[in-house]
Amino acid sequence: MKRELAIVLALIGSPALATDGPSFNCAKASSSVEELICKTPELAALDLRLAERFKAALNTIRALDTGAEEAETDLRATQRGWIKGRDECWKSDTEMDCVRQSYLTRENELVALWMLEKPTAIAIWTCDGNPANEVVTVFFGTELPSVRFERGDQIDAGSLSPTGSGNRYDGSFGRYIWIKGDEAIYRDSGSDQTDLSCEARQ
Repeated sequence: MKRELAIVLALIGSPALATDGPSFNCAKASSSVEELICKTPELAALDLRLAERFKAALNTIRALDTGAEEAETDLRATQRGWIKGRDECWKSDTEMDCVRQSYLTRENELVALWMLEKPTAIAIWTCDGNPANEVVTVFFGTELPSVRFERGDQIDAGSLSPTGSGNRYDGSFGRYIWIKGDEAIYRDSGSDQTDLSCEARQ
């Protein structure tokens, strides 16, 4: 009996049964970046957290009244694309920082696009003095602070970027908002990259 108990205790403490690894099987790591994640507790924890965020986004999508199937297909496609991009971090001079940033940015996208957390603040901006030219920003207290952009039928996610003054949140394809008090500069993504002067609606 004592021998059996000793075997059980040894197995519980063995790396094979550890619960602090990433969401994937490290024995099947298929890239140098996955190998780095497996041997770095901080990155492994980020991987587990992102897996939970992804699961939460899937659950949110599956509860939609319409468009759930298409949205799930798009989410899985973007996740595969993100993994491919994350694995390109081996080219970076600071591979670990690159991987960490990749995880935090992807987490922000999932949280902001699928409203996985309660917002910390919401601000509505009137741009170029035109009330019809409105930008809504919804902020989240993620580890890397994040924002949800809403303008017309456009929805995007952004992350806080280092700046000398104010708070700048960068989204996809050149979109950003640079906030200084009750004023901000906003730029859309894509080809229309004109800076708009905006004021917070009181």
